[in-house]
Amino acid sequence: MIGVFDANIHTIPSLVVVDTEKQNQALPILTYFHGFTSAKEMNLPLAYLLAAKGYRVVLPDSQYHGEREREISSTKRQISFWDIVMQNVEELQTIKDFFHQKGLILDNRFGVAGTSMGGITTSAALTQYPWIKAAAVLMGSPKITTYAKTLVDSFKKMGDLPITEEMIGSLYKQLVHYDLSTQAEKLKERPLLFWHGENDGVVPFDHSYTFYEEARELYENSENIRFLKETNRDHKVSRYAILETVKWFEKHL
Repeated sequence: MIGVFDANIHTIPSLVVVDTEKQNQALPILTYFHGFTSAKEMNLPLAYLLAAKGYRVVLPDSQYHGEREREISSTKRQISFWDIVMQNVEELQTIKDFFHQKGLILDNRFGVAGTSMGGITTSAALTQYPWIKAAAVLMGSPKITTYAKTLVDSFKKMGDLPITEEMIGSLYKQLVHYDLSTQAEKLKERPLLFWHGENDGVVPFDHSYTFYEEARELYENSENIRFLKETNRDHKVSRYAILETVKWFEKHL
């Protein structure tokens, strides 16, 4: 039987999805980050499928989301987008340490994946943590500095930004540290899957596809990096994408 357990991982509200008979055993772990304005519960279908394959899946709530949602304006949450991403990356280490200290990670097999903002988080995390064994980016951008500039430009067209040009410049400098598109060599052959809908109007399809085309040249084993695209698909993960993500981790984690 697959169980869904509430966990407070050092103040990070999370769900842990695992076969109840293996709950106290060391297992390969996948942490899956949700998208912007979403919450951890939204990724239970994928978590269930992976748990049935013998994985422990951790679904954390990001800052200002789910159980961590606060009485803030939508504008405040939107301008906090990149702070949330960077906090996700920092909290990934906390999650990994939590399970490591409990002896629940089998053979250091720890993977990361996410949807949209969660996919952006995954790309950023790959620049920071060589212990990530496999990853999947679903409709996320590995070109986070470029994407940040795109978002800022769109906000400016809508009206005055509630932040200064100095703050924007500081943000860009921070994001360079997490930008996978300028540090592709840090992948070091680690298995990486991309999925993206060609008609995505939220996160540009070409960000992930052009990066993939460049990054695959760095891989000696072409089976370790893969790009799946769906025609006539917008910013919504398909069942096909979920099933292929499960297959990816079953093979590589």
